[in-house]
Amino acid sequence: MSNLKEKLLNHQNLIRNIRSFFYSRNVVEVVTPSLLTTPTTDVYIDSIEVSVNQALSKSSKFYLHTSPELEMKRLLSKGSGDIFQICQVFRDNEFGRINSNEFTMLEFYRVGFDMQQLIEELKELLIALGKDGKAEKMSYAQAFFDFAGIDILNSDFEALKIILESHDLSSDYEWIEDMQMVLFVHLVEPKLKSIPVCFIYDFPWQQAALAQIDGPVAHRFEMYINGTEIANGYQEIQTSNEYRDRFQTEINKRKSLSKFTDFLDEDFLDDLKDGLPACSGVAIGIDRLFASLSL
Repeated sequence: MSNLKEKLLNHQNLIRNIRSFFYSRNVVEVVTPSLLTTPTTDVYIDSIEVSVNQALSKSSKFYLHTSPELEMKRLLSKGSGDIFQICQVFRDNEFGRINSNEFTMLEFYRVGFDMQQLIEELKELLIALGKDGKAEKMSYAQAFFDFAGIDILNSDFEALKIILESHDLSSDYEWIEDMQMVLFVHLVEPKLKSIPVCFIYDFPWQQAALAQIDGPVAHRFEMYINGTEIANGYQEIQTSNEYRDRFQTEINKRKSLSKFTDFLDEDFLDDLKDGLPACSGVAIGIDRLFASLSL
């Protein structure tokens, strides 16, 4: 058997096993639109713009989805219950050793789960996929303290600036979350390479994304396999007003970075007028997962 065919069969088996895992738990597989009318508001992710129907003189501007997140949340708000999706996603300005403009994503949502319950289910998914080594779990604050000796949640803007400069890192940042992320990449992530599977949870509230905030932390987590980020998940905010506030904050930050912005997705906000059920969700990069399982 050729190396290519063996790789294709292994990838096929991975997708089959993922589906079997969720089917056995009565999690419904869904397919949502890839062409959206509004781009992502995420500060650090850019949508790819496309034009359609130009030959019909009815040209319309759309955006390839960077994640199926919002479309899946529309389903959740309408009573879908537990759902998962495997799809291609597209992101502009991402290219490198482990980044790509197009990649495969697994995203799933579990109604009634908090963040810790979702982490436990992710551990079970990894075991089902053959990654049965012990998984470690530590808070963002614990990881910084153990690996870098930094009290990250109690370090203000000026303190982090001094720490960055002491490590010969640029301190020219406008927001404290950028400083936190740079320090994490340089001081914490390298230490995770020796850990087969590690979950980092309870990020600083400034890095909440669309996660619930509880005091100084956001109930958000990332999963690392030998130091490579594989998954990003959180305990979801639930009300339309919360989403509006988060989206507007992100749009304002994008504007300050001279990044393209557009109007809020009012249709999404209207769909969530009755709220999202209590749930947690996670996005997993399947290409990175496949590579890590193949090592």
